[in-house]
Amino acid sequence: MKFVLIMTEERWLSILRRMLSVGWLSMDLFEFNRDAVEIWLSKVVLNEGFEFGELALVFCTDDELLDINIKHLSHDYYTDIITFDYSSEKIVSGDLFISVDRVRENALVFSEVFQSELYRVIVHGVLHLIGFSDKSEKESELMRCKEDYYLNKL
Repeated sequence: MKFVLIMTEERWLSILRRMLSVGWLSMDLFEFNRDAVEIWLSKVVLNEGFEFGELALVFCTDDELLDINIKHLSHDYYTDIITFDYSSEKIVSGDLFISVDRVRENALVFSEVFQSELYRVIVHGVLHLIGFSDKSEKESELMRCKEDYYLNKL
């Protein structure tokens, strides 16, 4: 598995083009246990019957993620994560653009620790890459159960 900005030059250039297309190029850095998250997400993917390909986590601000949401999805609202899926067959690959601002706010709203909320958002994105949706109430409920299950495995 390739993880967190360890990827092919082609993928990195794709991310850079997307970031440059909305006029920003930044990454909010904070303490993050890359090795533990990599092992955890590998187990999530394997448990769901898939293999890991490449995964990029790009941490950004609310405004930066809003720009991506408008430019690439035509959605004019804030969100905590946008997932770009490059998976093929049983190999899970993609880019997860995560608003650190939104994660911090959600942690406060839900009385969660920042790291816990961040991990929830990350596994949420990976579950989307695996094929889970959260468009309906029933799908959202299943997604939340999967998130809770895997968060307890971290």
